[in-house]
Amino acid sequence: SVFCLSAGKHEKSRSAPDCSTTETQYGKCVPEHGDCGDGLREATCKDRTDKIHCKIPCNWKKDISDCKYKFSPWGSCDAATNTKSRSGTLKRALFNAECQTTV
Repeated sequence: SVFCLSAGKHEKSRSAPDCSTTETQYGKCVPEHGDCGDGLREATCKDRTDKIHCKIPCNWKKDISDCKYKFSPWGSCDAATNTKSRSGTLKRALFNAECQTTV
């Protein structure tokens, strides 16, 4: 089988046509203001570097924003710490991020 992109998607792509996702190196998302919110990240392939838009959530997920997890249901409330917890297993890593397999 052959994988192809629709013409509309291909035209919108800012990456060089001969760069695959695995060849592209992505930098960390750098917020425009403070330590979260809208920002930019560098995407470098061969001798070309583009700035692409990114967003860092302004909450606890900030450290794992490029890692997508499947989470279990929340546990019961721990009376000692007054918190609930849950675990997540890695579904996919975006932008070649180094992700923990469980969080």
